[in-house]
Amino acid sequence: MTYVVTEACIKCKYMDCVEVCPVDCFYEGENMLVINPNECIDCGVCEPECPAEAILPDTESGLEKWLELNASLSASWPNITVKGETPADADAFKGVDGKFEKFFSDKPGEG
Repeated sequence: MTYVVTEACIKCKYMDCVEVCPVDCFYEGENMLVINPNECIDCGVCEPECPAEAILPDTESGLEKWLELNASLSASWPNITVKGETPADADAFKGVDGKFEKFFSDKPGEG
């Protein structure tokens, strides 16, 4: 098992999860984070820290797409080990449906 970051993170990117991760397995994109599933130790401390409830265990059904996306993007995005600045409009995007189709970016973040 591993944890994955899902659509709910897009345009929110609160980054509270980064502060608690003991193995630094988060990677930063332009408008979301992902977890490297090969580095995640399945401790689960990140899941309750996410205000957008974007982090889920890969054992939940329907997350295959997100597991694959987390794995592929973590290979090219910069590793992030400290919480960065939350986007000013993050709260406005919290809970919005269809964020992947509308806002997803595969561009790397600043790291």
